[in-house]
Amino acid sequence: MPDAPPPRPDPAKLLDRVRRAARQEQFLDVVSAEEATRRFHAALDLRPLAAEEVPLAASLGRVVARTVTAACDAPPFDRSSVDGFALRAADAAGASEAAPRRLRLNAEVLACGVAPAVELLPGTATAIATGGMLPRGADAVAMIEWTALEEDSEGPVLLLKRPLAPGQFIGFAGSDIARGEALLRAGTVVTSREIGMLAAAGHATVPVVRRPRVAVISTGDELVPPGAPLPPGGIADSNAAILSAAVVENGGEPIPLGIFRDEEAALAGALRDGLARADLVVMSGGTSKGAGDVSHRILSRLEPPGVLVHGVALKPGKPLCLAVSGRTPVVVLPGFPTSAVFTFHEFVVPVLRALAGLPAREETTAPARLAVRTPSELGRTEYVMVSLAETADGLAAFPLGKGSGSVTAFSQADGFFAIPALDAGADADTPVGVRLIGGAARPPDLVLIGSHCVGLDIVLDALAADGLRARTLAVGSLGGLAAAKRGECDLAPAHLLDPASGAYNETFLAPGLRLVRGWRRRQGVVFRPGDPRFEGLEGAAAVRRAAGDSSCLLVNRNAGSGTRILLDGLLGGARPAGYANQPKSHNAVAAAVAQGRADWGVAIETVARDYGLGFLALADEHYDFFLPEARAGRAAVEAFLAALASDTVRARLAGAGFGA
Repeated sequence: MPDAPPPRPDPAKLLDRVRRAARQEQFLDVVSAEEATRRFHAALDLRPLAAEEVPLAASLGRVVARTVTAACDAPPFDRSSVDGFALRAADAAGASEAAPRRLRLNAEVLACGVAPAVELLPGTATAIATGGMLPRGADAVAMIEWTALEEDSEGPVLLLKRPLAPGQFIGFAGSDIARGEALLRAGTVVTSREIGMLAAAGHATVPVVRRPRVAVISTGDELVPPGAPLPPGGIADSNAAILSAAVVENGGEPIPLGIFRDEEAALAGALRDGLARADLVVMSGGTSKGAGDVSHRILSRLEPPGVLVHGVALKPGKPLCLAVSGRTPVVVLPGFPTSAVFTFHEFVVPVLRALAGLPAREETTAPARLAVRTPSELGRTEYVMVSLAETADGLAAFPLGKGSGSVTAFSQADGFFAIPALDAGADADTPVGVRLIGGAARPPDLVLIGSHCVGLDIVLDALAADGLRARTLAVGSLGGLAAAKRGECDLAPAHLLDPASGAYNETFLAPGLRLVRGWRRRQGVVFRPGDPRFEGLEGAAAVRRAAGDSSCLLVNRNAGSGTRILLDGLLGGARPAGYANQPKSHNAVAAAVAQGRADWGVAIETVARDYGLGFLALADEHYDFFLPEARAGRAAVEAFLAALASDTVRARLAGAGFGA
């Protein structure tokens, strides 16, 4: 049943799936992205969907389906545009301060909403408010500032001190909008401005393109609804949430059908339901030819034209499947989040926007320089997600280094660039055109590149409260130091130990850099409580014992990180079991140990406590910041330094276990 926690798979059935996967054909025909798009669009009717009439209040953001003409004039009558007096312009001829014209004042006052009852005769005037309806006979309005009043034996008299031209200070009927005039044309996106215009022109409803209905199906035995407890091997279904939101962003109406196991009958039923209810069906997962992936077999039974593309020479996104059942497009996206989101935007969004009557997305490209060499797989065009940082020489693009399974890569990236299929990679300093995600380039106010620490979030939270946007890239202490030397970041957090002196960070200073003191934190061995191989030992002894035990599995850290340098010094050249497993954060180390995928690693005490792990101290290290002198005067850098020194931030750091 959809959205139910997945039952444990039957081992016999799983083995059968593996055997079938080994026998069946692989991708039908891996094609280029351009060829995939051509085939897909050729099989579709990409005209906007039929019109529907909706109330004005419901039309915001919708696309006008056909030309809308004004049902009435706006303004609907001749009206005054000032507070003053309606009169005949001929009666004002020659008026001056020295020789004002005398006009008999009529008894009525024309406020807004009052219909005139007295015809304005030559030599008379009528008091009128802004927006008031002009009386018969009037062809001008005098501002109240140009007049004075006096009384004679017959009543009030208006003294007019300036001449007037015919039509002065009058808004004529239909001068803004004329009845029958085209107000909105097909394809216009309705905003608050258009709603106001439609209301003024007498419309209570508007014809808009019907929103495309998009059925969203998640597949996979491992998926569970967001917020549900995760069983071993379980993954929260993030794809359905992000794809449904992307459907709304691009003019569609999502129909989330839920999570379905990799079981043909259930998936086939879900697909039938989607085809019956939606204009477009999107499935995520199950399109590869691995064990348990069954979506491709279900799609092979679609109505003609059926499967058009199964396999695109892209990274991420090779397992993409594009099909059409009758007239309804069916897309099976890769299951990994970044691959799913990227291929959705590349292949589904253009179709969705066309059906919704929306214009194609506006693509903005920013020139940048690639900060580090980026390898690529020959034979596939690879799209590399990057963050942008301002440098003295323009924008630098830093690859995020997160795989297609990353949930955050698409949201954290400023954009992406392509490495052609025939290239084995792109060298550092290569000029690249970064296709921006979400519009114009606006790099963050502050860029920090270097070591990862959860304490850094405390400082950046204080900046966020003041509206400053910060971007952090965890590349390790040495990587951050190199970026600071090249002027590619504002600050480079680091905890680099000099084995010769025992000092942290100072001996790594280079010309053009200054060292900003941060905080102290304790590094140590993390292990599962109760493990007799570690209980009761001091940190260095625990490292020596674990390194000599081939059954004791290490989770290491990435080369260039301060933690890796510390551990390598303690290992003295030893390479214990698990040494090659090198995640990029303390949290990843702690998670691996807590979940039993490793037995020990080195992480900071704060993280060990958060994961409920045992901790054996190794070093009290300094977590500081290399600051390029050329960036020291930037407002965002000064704000960071002020926050770092504030009593509030210092108290929060201390509360989290970080010392002064």
